Amino acid sequence: MNKHGQLAAFLQARRSQLRPEDVGLRTYGERRRVPGLRREELAMLAGVSVPYYTRLEQGRSHNASPEVLDAIAGALRLREPERSHLHELARAPKGRRPAGRVRPERVTPATRALLAAVEGTPAVVLGRRTDVLAWNRQGHALFAGHLDPDSPDDPERRPNMARLVFLDAHTRELYADWPAKAKAVVGNLRLTAGRHPDDPPLAALIGELTMRSTVFTTMWADHRIVPCDVAEYEMRHPLIGSLTVSQQTLQSPQGTGPALVVATAEPGSPSATALTLLAHATAPTAPVAPREPARGDAEHRAA
Repeated sequence: MNKHGQLAAFLQARRSQLRPEDVGLRTYGERRRVPGLRREELAMLAGVSVPYYTRLEQGRSHNASPEVLDAIAGALRLREPERSHLHELARAPKGRRPAGRVRPERVTPATRALLAAVEGTPAVVLGRRTDVLAWNRQGHALFAGHLDPDSPDDPERRPNMARLVFLDAHTRELYADWPAKAKAVVGNLRLTAGRHPDDPPLAALIGELTMRSTVFTTMWADHRIVPCDVAEYEMRHPLIGSLTVSQQTLQSPQGTGPALVVATAEPGSPSATALTLLAHATAPTAPVAPREPARGDAEHRAA
């Protein structure tokens, strides 16, 4: 779906989620055929003409000003991430390039250095489609210890976090509040789809999740944007039990390039102790050096 199609779907969905009483409109007990605000009511709240808003919601107006978009965002009661998403969808698309071979995403030297710098703390490098491009030993153990630790090195075998959250039983059981994690994943995919509307692998991923998960389909149609730069989750890990971690996503302000997701726990807490235990439990085993024969043993054999 192109940007204007996404804009139309976003406006229609968010308008349908607002009731007249949510915005101070009186209905005098009238029965409504459809849920949510009518177009003319939303246009009145935003201070724009009904024909203009109708064209915008139908994807037929491509030149909305920032002021008009802010007015519509205010009428829809959008939060800041959703307001930014609205502006992104309304922005004129760049000149389209001929479709070519999609190159696998790679970890930049700067991101790889950052991953090395947080060694000892669970960390995962995610591409824009949530493909796992790299992880350290603790990150693999915390998020996907049931998978091959070397799988991110092969673009054909890379795990995908969105796919794991919705389709993998181990990952689903990992989060005590799985719906909260799932909504954060959907919100992130929404933002990415707005920035990259002509990304065939991203479209294929969304199509796969839509076909295979009814929960994803419902959340995707909701069009809510849940920011997940920093989020706290209770996890139920098969090796170390329950713990609460803060997952922080470090990314460029433009949302381009790989993102580093780091999991931390409050210092001195039981969760921090659990992460330490996980690091010890998954530490590589040092090879046992052959035992040097004692002097007495040699003399005994010589005798």
